[in-house]
Amino acid sequence: MNPSETSAAAPYHQVGGAETVARIVEAFYARVEADDVLRPLYPEDLEPGKKKLAWFFEQWLGGPPSYSERYGHPRLRRRHFPFVIDERAAGRWLRLMREAWTEAGVPRAIQDPIFERLAVLARHMINAGDDVPREPLGDVYLD
Repeated sequence: MNPSETSAAAPYHQVGGAETVARIVEAFYARVEADDVLRPLYPEDLEPGKKKLAWFFEQWLGGPPSYSERYGHPRLRRRHFPFVIDERAAGRWLRLMREAWTEAGVPRAIQDPIFERLAVLARHMINAGDDVPREPLGDVYLD
């Protein structure tokens, strides 16, 4: 999923654009809020994260580069260092995300290739036991 891909064939358009991404994000965060594994990893106020996730997904799926315009390069692994993410948390994230995409009405045929990439991304975020900086980055712009 090339962030500069803006054709009608881009996954962003296949899933239904910003409206569907917003539904996915809302459905996902509703699950996070009730989840005993993931909720402790998230800050008390979930609203800023919802916006960031929506902007990231829009860009990652080939839509507008809203995330990078605000924060620079996503550098997701670095941005997630403050949170101790183990295999269980990564797996739970994927499961709740898949449920959210299904609830948002994205057909499985469209989801499957996207989730192949999301699975790689989720595994890349695992950092439990790693000696990494745990200080939050906040909304810093990264090159």
